[in-house]
Amino acid sequence: MARCIQCGKTLTSDEIGLYKKLVNRGATEYMCITCLGKRFRCSEERLREKIEEFRAMGCMLFAAKKEN
Repeated sequence: MARCIQCGKTLTSDEIGLYKKLVNRGATEYMCITCLGKRFRCSEERLREKIEEFRAMGCMLFAAKKEN
């Protein structure tokens, strides 16, 4: 399990994908959405919106949402 390099929180695949998309595609260490928001001085809500935008564009860093 990957952990945030700032706070140690266990990361989701979306958090890893977002870090790769915004910071470094080849990264091997990542930040959680909270710490990434602090780094970019934006809200977690805005970062979650970006994840959905990237997913809708077909970015392979974000798995498609499973329908119930």
